[in-house]
Amino acid sequence: MSIYTSIRQNAIGLGLFAILTAGVIALTQTMTSERIAENERHYQAKLLYEILPTADADLALLPQQLSQELFGDLALLGVKDGTAYFIDRSTQDVILPAIAPDGYTESIRLLVGISQNGQVKGVRVVSHKETPGLGDRIELKKSPWILQFDGVSISVPAEDAWLVVKDGGAFDQMSGATITPRAVIAAVHRALQFYQQHQAVLLGAQP
Repeated sequence: MSIYTSIRQNAIGLGLFAILTAGVIALTQTMTSERIAENERHYQAKLLYEILPTADADLALLPQQLSQELFGDLALLGVKDGTAYFIDRSTQDVILPAIAPDGYTESIRLLVGISQNGQVKGVRVVSHKETPGLGDRIELKKSPWILQFDGVSISVPAEDAWLVVKDGGAFDQMSGATITPRAVIAAVHRALQFYQQHQAVLLGAQP
């Protein structure tokens, strides 16, 4: 009986410990996910005003939703139905979300600012998991590489020049990392195509 009792007590103890541990992990994940989400919101807001620094801070950038009902297929941007895009109320510049699904590791999330005349105002990386020291140079804090998109449009450079120099295109690649810049270049180009196709609806969503 003493052995049976000892086993039962140990089993109960292990069970209680497992329940307590699971509860602590779940609570930690909940608290951490909320903090991460809040940090991501703050970081995105910072990037929005890097792209459109002249946006009126009092009026702020007006968020709108990308919906299949209004825009049809969102495949060019690679985003889900209901994802937010932003309009500068004063200039009607637009910031579109875009996802490059073909990065070296995982998808690369971008913000692409486009002026009313179709020129890129700026591109920023929201999140990625590219190789440190190589692919992570798409971040502005690591390299000015991302600034080469400033001022380009759907027609400048030409359609067949939306490639890295190594592939005969107009955009610099990164030494030792070609897959990442290819993915970003293609995603920015697709964002411009989406803007060209849906400019009237994008701007018409503004109240």
